[in-house]
Amino acid sequence: QAQLVESGGGLVQAGGSLRLSCAVSGSMFSINTMGWYRQAPGNQREAVATITGGGSTDYADSVKGRFTISIDNAKNTVYLQMNSLKPEDTAVYYCNADLLIATYEYTYWGQGTQVTVSS
Repeated sequence: QAQLVESGGGLVQAGGSLRLSCAVSGSMFSINTMGWYRQAPGNQREAVATITGGGSTDYADSVKGRFTISIDNAKNTVYLQMNSLKPEDTAVYYCNADLLIATYEYTYWGQGTQVTVSS
């Protein structure tokens, strides 16, 4: 079993920055992939950025050059540094983790953290 605990959301003006954190608690697991997704009212949940345990990253076109995902394997924590924020980045951001536990793969989601960007 594992749990994801997110932090770092909030309200920021356009052009500002926020950093989201997501810590994985539990034992006897390894990280396949972690990522951040977001869902704005009336929209489907979309992938923002993903990172493998080895550090390979992928970004949505809408955030390339503005957001950076990173992972601290020693702390089992993934970060999303968000710069040059725009009002359209406003959404609930969810952390996702694909973990390997005793040869089985499990997917976990965080509880979500609100990011609001004012114009």
